[in-house]
This record gives sequence, structure tokens and C-alpha cells, in this order.
Amino acid sequence: MTTPPRPPLTKAVFEAAVAAVDALLEGAGPADARLSAYFRQHRALGAHDRAFIADLFYTLLRRRRFLAHLAPDASSRQLVLACLVRLNGLALRTVEPWLRKPEIEWLRALKARPADDLPPAVQAELPDWLWDRMAAQYGAEQALMLARSLQQPAPLDLRVNRLKGQRDAVLAQFAQEGIAARATPYAPDGVRLEDKLALNRHVLFETGVIEVQDEGSQLLAPLVAPRRGEMVADFCAGAGGKTLALGALMANTGRLYAFDVSERRLANLKPRLARSGLSNVHPQRIASERDQKLKRLAGKFDRVLVDAPCSGIGTLRRNPDLKWRLTAQDLAELSAKQASILEAAARLVKPGGRLVYATCSLLREENEAVVDAFLAAHPQFHTIAASAVLAQHKVALDTGPTLKLLPHLHGTDGFFAAVLERS
Repeated sequence: MTTPPRPPLTKAVFEAAVAAVDALLEGAGPADARLSAYFRQHRALGAHDRAFIADLFYTLLRRRRFLAHLAPDASSRQLVLACLVRLNGLALRTVEPWLRKPEIEWLRALKARPADDLPPAVQAELPDWLWDRMAAQYGAEQALMLARSLQQPAPLDLRVNRLKGQRDAVLAQFAQEGIAARATPYAPDGVRLEDKLALNRHVLFETGVIEVQDEGSQLLAPLVAPRRGEMVADFCAGAGGKTLALGALMANTGRLYAFDVSERRLANLKPRLARSGLSNVHPQRIASERDQKLKRLAGKFDRVLVDAPCSGIGTLRRNPDLKWRLTAQDLAELSAKQASILEAAARLVKPGGRLVYATCSLLREENEAVVDAFLAAHPQFHTIAASAVLAQHKVALDTGPTLKLLPHLHGTDGFFAAVLERS
């Protein structure tokens, strides 16, 4: 079941890609939603064509600043040509028969144009304001390495559901089926696939043995470290990937609440929950972090995970459009929201209980600054070293007092987590 080779590029596929990019670049909203909507409207496109268009569109989003630097005011057609020939290394002779003479001359000049002395923000493929913050926090050299790692496509990581299978058995089955896979270096239940595969019809997925989840996200569950029979809350559950991981660690005992403000996201949890075999999960929609339901549960939880809404900068490998949609004003509003959510979640924690604050951001404003302000206002909470907690679960990873996952160092999405305990 190895990925079949992609057929050679044809003029029809090239023209379809130009039409798609022209429509997609005009759209608004998340890139994956735009792609899904476009493919629903163009059902005649085959699987290979859709994969080609998706890869091309994401490459354009990842390398937007470089392309704009080399070819300002380029049309959609020119951007596709630049991406294919300059970025993807396609031989110019492949596309020449489909082009007019001025296009061929333009493309030859573009291919020969030097890319020396690029401004740092262009090398980083970040808006100027975001590059300035990253460089100030990490130093220019480290920030550039980090930014370049965010330009690479992310691998496909899976989590093996302990209730239904073991990682070694899953790896053995994949090997038997010709699927290249290996164990993730840190997450004890993680599997990394060498190729992107459509797994939604694989028997291991259909029966709930595996779930798609980045290795960095998987490491939040052992930080929460729920025990059997405890009362646990996933405060910003979303579609429930971390909820399912927590439930597996609890061996399907106790009570696990999945709180979220979005009915749609909780609805997406239902089929995943059905596959997982978990019966201890209780999805609860809340109006906000100040919902009356939460007040009735104050001080009753052994463990609370807050995977707070954030800028998502740590996930740019998967969501490259985020960096172009985010503004400095958005970041200020997110920091205030994160502080409010952490404050509300802390009220649920019983004395002696644990509170884990996490984001998929790489910025201090959303991470250490939020935790430091919370601790200064709540002396009843103190930090526990994340590395010590992970070591208890046989995870050999030490990033200091908090969990700090960086794509260029750890091969995961960017994640931050602080482990807090109520005295």
C-alpha cells in the first residue's frame, strides 16, 4: 500500500491547477476549507489532480513572500509557473510547449534571477511584525532556523488507542501492508508515516485502533497524567483528539468532561468517540468560560487540561495561511482571552489537583507571559517541571521547566505547556 507514483504533468492538469489557484487565492477563510469547497464544486477532478492542486496551493502559501520578492504583481498563472519551475525544480522544457513566447522569456528570467541578500523576513516567510517578534524572542539565527522548519510540510502522525491496540502490533501490520511507518521518538503511542495516505477507510482507523494526532499534541496527555477513576476536564476540547488520548490513559474509567463553545466541533467528536470505545467521556457545550454549568463544578476536578485558543503559529507546517491572516491586534486579543480561560479553568481544580496550560503557539505573549501573570495572581498554584512529569511516563524529553516543542529541534508541531498544581 505504498503511495503510487504521480503521473507526469500534462497541459490539462496544468490548466486545471491555474484555474484552481486563481479561484483559491481570491477566497477567504482557512486554506483547507477553501480547498474542500473548491473540490466539492469541481468533482470531475481526479484524486491525483486534487493532490497536485493541494500541494501546489500549500507551497504557494508557504513561499508567498519569496515569490512576491522575485515576481511582484505576478498573475495566478505566473505564480503556478514560478512554483513549478523555481521552487519544485520542474524542467522548463516540460511546460514550454504550453506557453506563449513572452511567458517562456519571463519564466527563463525568473529561473535565472538570484536570491541573494534576501531580507530576513522574506527568508523566514513571515510578515514583518511577526518576524520581529520571533527574532526578538529566539535571536535572529534560531528564529530563522525555526521559521524555515515551518516552511516544510508536516509528517502524518498517528496515535495508537491503548484500549484497542499496541504500537508494535500496528507497526507490524503496516509493514505487512507495505506502508512505511516508524515509532515517534517521544510519544509512547505515536506512529509516524513516511507518506501521506488516506486512512479513513483503513481497518485500523475504522475500528478505532488509530487516530490522526501530531506527536506534540500527544505529549499533553502524559503531562495531565490522569489516573483511573479520576474526574478530568478537557476545557477547550475542540474535535476531541486530546480528549480521546486522556480517556485511553484513564482506561475508560472515571468521568472525563469535554467542554467547548462550538457545537460543530463537539459534533465532530461524536464519530471519533464511537470508534474509540470510550464510554467515560461527557461532551458539554458551554456558552463561554463563564458558563453557569462550570460554576456548579468548581473545585471538583482532579485534572484539567486547557489547550487554549491561540495564534496557531506552531502549526504553520499544516496551516501556512495562518501567518498571513494573523495580525498583531489579533495576538493582543488572544492573550487576554487565554488569561480569562485559564482563570476560569483553574476554578474547577480541587486542592492537590493539576492544571495544564497549553498552546500550539511559539510566542511568549501566549505562553510564559500568560502563565506568569496567572501565578502572580494565584499563589495557591505552583509549577511542576514538565520534564519530571514526562520522565514518570518514560518519555525522555527535557525542554526545561515547561514543555517547549520546536519543529526544527523535535520534528513536531510547535507546542508549549506548563504543568501547575494547586496546593
